[in-house]
Amino acid sequence: MGEGPDVILQNGFFESNLDPERIRRRLLALEEGKVGFYSVGLYPASLAYNCAMQTDGSRLLLAARPGRQILGAFKSEELSGMDPEHRATMERMGTHGQAGQLKPNDLGYLLQNCELVVLSANSNHIEEDLQEALRLREELGREHVVLACLAGSFTHDPISNEAYVLCQKAPNLAFFTGFHRHGALRNPLDSFTANFCHPNALTALLGARLLDRLSPNLQVSAGVHNIEGQYIKAAKNMASIFAGFGYTFHRDNPGVLPTLLTLLLEQCLDQAATVSMARTDRQRLYHRQPIALTELGYGVQRIEAALVRDGDMEKVRDHTFSQLTAMVADVRGSMMLPTAGSPTRNFQAGAVLATRMREYGRCPANLEEFESWCEDAGLSKGGLEGLRSLRYWPQIVRQYGIPLHDASLINLLYMAIFGRQNSKQSAFSVMTESRELSNYCQESVRPTHSRRYAEALQNLDNPAAMDVVVSAVVADLARRSGGGDSFVDDESASADDIPAYLQAMNVIETVWED
Repeated sequence: MGEGPDVILQNGFFESNLDPERIRRRLLALEEGKVGFYSVGLYPASLAYNCAMQTDGSRLLLAARPGRQILGAFKSEELSGMDPEHRATMERMGTHGQAGQLKPNDLGYLLQNCELVVLSANSNHIEEDLQEALRLREELGREHVVLACLAGSFTHDPISNEAYVLCQKAPNLAFFTGFHRHGALRNPLDSFTANFCHPNALTALLGARLLDRLSPNLQVSAGVHNIEGQYIKAAKNMASIFAGFGYTFHRDNPGVLPTLLTLLLEQCLDQAATVSMARTDRQRLYHRQPIALTELGYGVQRIEAALVRDGDMEKVRDHTFSQLTAMVADVRGSMMLPTAGSPTRNFQAGAVLATRMREYGRCPANLEEFESWCEDAGLSKGGLEGLRSLRYWPQIVRQYGIPLHDASLINLLYMAIFGRQNSKQSAFSVMTESRELSNYCQESVRPTHSRRYAEALQNLDNPAAMDVVVSAVVADLARRSGGGDSFVDDESASADDIPAYLQAMNVIETVWED
């Protein structure tokens, strides 16, 4: 985005006026305020249908993209199963009367008539939609309409070849997140949780209230971690592909699944905690809030992780966001095989990957082949945000300094799709052999410098390895053993003797740490 990180200088509900009476009037106006969704894809359309089932729909307005229809995201069989009255309510959400005629809503109409507008497009359109919304908001004199997004993948700048989280480039942009499978949203008896995140706690609280009132089946709570929320959304979409693969390929080996799914969840959260440390507004996020985070529902004000480096404690991760239940539930839910209905589209893509890898005995030749497998299975590649995020994964790792041991499973998935042929063979062995996969899950989470003693214990017939263990026992201090050599690469061992999971780890560490 050309304007850089400060593209949204103002994104709050109040003008800079300290008159208490004006603030009271504004609060009362917000109580009656509407929410708008612009660009009505499958998720916002399903959410709107839930509102239509539970209410008269008067608090929600919709606007489709030019050339699209409000109900256009649904398949014909889905439309045929909908209640005609609820469909009519949705149509009313997307139109308004003008000069005696019914006109479709557009982005400008939402900005004129709503207090909160959620830009619902995916990553293909979200940046241009944000720029247009900012232009229209200023032109219409509606600068105090709050803008939010829900795009679940990374954004890419083709000129600089950089990938990033949009909310980091526009840190005042709100983010709406939660786990909502599209089919489940059309169940009148099911209920859902969500988080509305904005770096200003008061804005987050008021925005969450607006969204919470859309449907009694949707419970929305406030948070300040918009950047972390958007990162997790992108990361869990990639993780969901691996989860779908694991459930499908290893359905007869259920012992490995708990380890795989736990690691996918933990690594998503650890990555987001690293990204959180890169926030330029961390001090303001925690120390300059109008209300304490505990007033929003956080259990404690801050949760941080530290490592000892050169004798000093250094903060390396900020896990405060992990107290947002809906945000974490989104990750868990995306990696679950539901008892009813279909799993997420990214999960289904992982199932397709497993089926074809079993059928062909290899990884996909490239991303295009994987996408063709998905489309043959009825999955549009445009709806697979996990694949888009995976495409830019190396740039994200470098951009945020994500440690390899906190992203080992996504690294393995990336290697299976984008790696060279010999790397794909290692990835195939690890992903398809239960023992190799469980070993990989156990060993790849160790930092590179922390595997020295584990490798030495496995190679005690190597004199150098024995010396390291003896030195550790005598000195009881790892640092006195010195050196950084890996004993599994001793000249006496050929590549064929190295387990596939170690070969995969070596490839990732060699390529990604350069």
